Amino acid sequence: MDVRRLETLLMLSRLGSMRAVADEMYTTTSTVSQQIAALSREAGTPLTEPEGRRVRLTPAGRRLAEHAVTILAALEAARLDLDPTAEPAGTLRVAGFGTAIRRSLMPVAACLAVDHPKVRIRIHEHEPIEALSLLASDDIDLALTYDFNLAPAPLDRSVTSRPLWSAPWSLGVPATDPPLDAPAPEVFARYRDAEWIANSRGSADEEVIRTIARMADFDPLVTHRADSLLLLQDLVVAGLGVGLLPADQPTRPGVRLLLLRDPRPVLRTYAVVRAGRTGWPPLALLLNLLQTAPPPPT
Repeated sequence: MDVRRLETLLMLSRLGSMRAVADEMYTTTSTVSQQIAALSREAGTPLTEPEGRRVRLTPAGRRLAEHAVTILAALEAARLDLDPTAEPAGTLRVAGFGTAIRRSLMPVAACLAVDHPKVRIRIHEHEPIEALSLLASDDIDLALTYDFNLAPAPLDRSVTSRPLWSAPWSLGVPATDPPLDAPAPEVFARYRDAEWIANSRGSADEEVIRTIARMADFDPLVTHRADSLLLLQDLVVAGLGVGLLPADQPTRPGVRLLLLRDPRPVLRTYAVVRAGRTGWPPLALLLNLLQTAPPPPT
């Protein structure tokens, strides 16, 4: 099978329309259609079917697109093996939560733009459960995710996870509240009658809240949900509740961070890829840069 046609099929599976593929490849829709038709003849089965004014991949087309990922990665790895001076090339689709994008990915992306201009990154902001779903459907190449030591996230054998950095978290309360140096259950006990704020797009921080609250013998009332940590702080300042916040980041005026220990909640970040894909040179390069980058500033 022609490699260029496999690349076209893979791009169609990812972008969803021949027009988008044509724009990405700087060619015409007619040329893309001809490439897919020729690949269908090579495969001996239809790879696309009409869907309104557009086309979609047939089951055979989706399976071949899956194979194309591995085939094209192997060819790229072979090219670099035969010519170690060759530059990795390709477009990496990365999804991750905002903090990891700002603290880990953006500095690396800036380095890639200078040192490896043939490697391009497309960035999408998503919470871990969303990013892992996109990874499973091959809509992205790498997911930046997190969990907490008190709420570890299970991963199946279809993915490979590499640890990046970790950060302790504290309890964000109104600045008018007095300090309290005590084990986490005692800190939580002070707020047993308070309203609590949790993430609106993930459950990890709420699991931590409920884990520590159980140690203090109460069931927290989670009444507000916010995706943005800045919005969470606004809610705290307004006296609408308390919630978990990074201990290593500055807070807005009006917010006090109470240290949590015994147990101490720690957020742990990961770079996650599909199993068997780490050999693709652009992805291997990005993983290496992410893992060897200096720890993010506190």
